[in-house]
Amino acid sequence: MSRFTRRQFIFTAGAATAGSLIIHGCTSGSSNTAENGGGTSAGSATPAANVSSADAPEVTKAKLGFIALTDAAPLIIAKEKGMFAKYGMKDVEVIKQASWGTTRDNIVLGSQGGGIDGAHILTPMPYLISLGTVTDGRKVPMYILARLNYNGQGILLSNTYKDVKVGVDTKQLKDAFAKQKSAGKNELKVAMTFPGGTHDLWIRYWMAAGGINPDTDVSTIVVPPPQMVANLKVNNMEAFCVGEPWPLQTVNQKIGYMAATTGEIWKDHPEKAFAMRADWVDKNPKATKALLMAVQEAQQWCDKMENKEEMCKILAKREWFKVPFTDIIDRSQGKFDYGTGQVEDYSKTLMMKHWQDNASYPYKSHDLWFLTENIRWGYIPADTDTKAIIDKVNREDLWKEAAKTIGVPAAEIPTTTSRGVETFFDGVKFDPEKPAEYLKSLKIKKV
Repeated sequence: MSRFTRRQFIFTAGAATAGSLIIHGCTSGSSNTAENGGGTSAGSATPAANVSSADAPEVTKAKLGFIALTDAAPLIIAKEKGMFAKYGMKDVEVIKQASWGTTRDNIVLGSQGGGIDGAHILTPMPYLISLGTVTDGRKVPMYILARLNYNGQGILLSNTYKDVKVGVDTKQLKDAFAKQKSAGKNELKVAMTFPGGTHDLWIRYWMAAGGINPDTDVSTIVVPPPQMVANLKVNNMEAFCVGEPWPLQTVNQKIGYMAATTGEIWKDHPEKAFAMRADWVDKNPKATKALLMAVQEAQQWCDKMENKEEMCKILAKREWFKVPFTDIIDRSQGKFDYGTGQVEDYSKTLMMKHWQDNASYPYKSHDLWFLTENIRWGYIPADTDTKAIIDKVNREDLWKEAAKTIGVPAAEIPTTTSRGVETFFDGVKFDPEKPAEYLKSLKIKKV
């Protein structure tokens, strides 16, 4: 499994690669485990005023996890603005997780075991959990119900490399890394948030495109999103990839600069997902639909520019992100300061999208890319039946049913499960009809 030992790969709540994190002192225990809102009862199936008895959810409670990242906004807004309650899910809890390892562990436990039923999650994780790849072989079937966003992640570099002026092209960074090694720095650490997750794949693609092998030229380490800034501040790593608000906080604190926003690597790329345990969904189909309708409505709300300021003020609260409003607002409105003097207006192009341009719809072709990249880096076997597992995990059928019910116009509901051929910044194309050809075309890979 790449440069990870099995123990490193199957890390547990808040743990990380030995010797590579400074977790203690970065966050308080209460902020990592706090439950935000929601009732404590199991929840009776009493319908909301605008829900008919026939459509009343089987239960009114669900436990949903989130990481302090801006792309979790739809779940948080659905809770704060009463959208879950509007559809009869009055006792939903949206619970902060310390790391993606914590999210995984709590999904495996399920709410009956003291864990959670679903989560704001890295898109590949429901597959890695369903396959047993990151759960020590225990397969816990999951369903992806919606995509939560496009774009909105950042690749940041230490100020050590500010003069190199690295952007999406990493050829110069390869030389800079070589100079660091020749000067006596034996280990160059590059951080992401979960093996095989989106941040891992973005930074690997970025490095490999410029000739840097992420498995041999650097040490790829795991750091929970809220602890990226603290680790860079003490020179514990050279670079990292994570979602907002941590890239903007890095720039605001002047401890690093942004080489690229991930939309530059792949415009309108899929990112997080709203996913749940399959057994919960199968047992509670009406409650699932209610949750999905609330999330879809929240995604539409989050995408309206006039709501961005209120959204960011909510996210900044102690019970949610506990970060300054100024670390969230700019990029949520499309202003991207790279920390180098470069400032871009991406309000109509590369900013985070929750609903527009079909950002919420879970295209199966996108899931196929994530699985293909996981094969590329040796996380899952090359002979994985990707079509079969995608057909099990991806529930775009439930997304469509919910969207129709809340009145989404037919023109805004995709009629195909593929967005077609995707093109990356380096000219490489991914044709979902020919994933093997894509894999074969990549120069740096493990397979």
